[in-house]
Amino acid sequence: MQVPKIEKGNKMAGIRALVGKRVHKQFRFMGEDVTIYKLSVAQVMEIQASAKAAEGKDDEGFEVLKTVLRTGVEGGNELTDSDFDGFPLEELSKLSAEVMKFSGIGQDQGK
Repeated sequence: MQVPKIEKGNKMAGIRALVGKRVHKQFRFMGEDVTIYKLSVAQVMEIQASAKAAEGKDDEGFEVLKTVLRTGVEGGNELTDSDFDGFPLEELSKLSAEVMKFSGIGQDQGK
């Protein structure tokens, strides 16, 4: 059975047209709404590589947390290491956990 090809401009152009699309939602962070994104497969692989590279180091978890927030939060890629030092750790952890959960990694995946 051959599926008819749908041309661009029509409502549905197929799954290929969705490559690179970012799914997002608002999340409350320190009393403000921020936009978080579902991580792509490539971004998850980057985070896993970051976690592996950080194994055994004193700040292992914090390095992974920064990678998650830089890739999964709008404007996160603009944050410097010293910027992260200015946030409460608990708030950063909650935000990182929400990005991971929203991306389907960990408990309550994809919610």
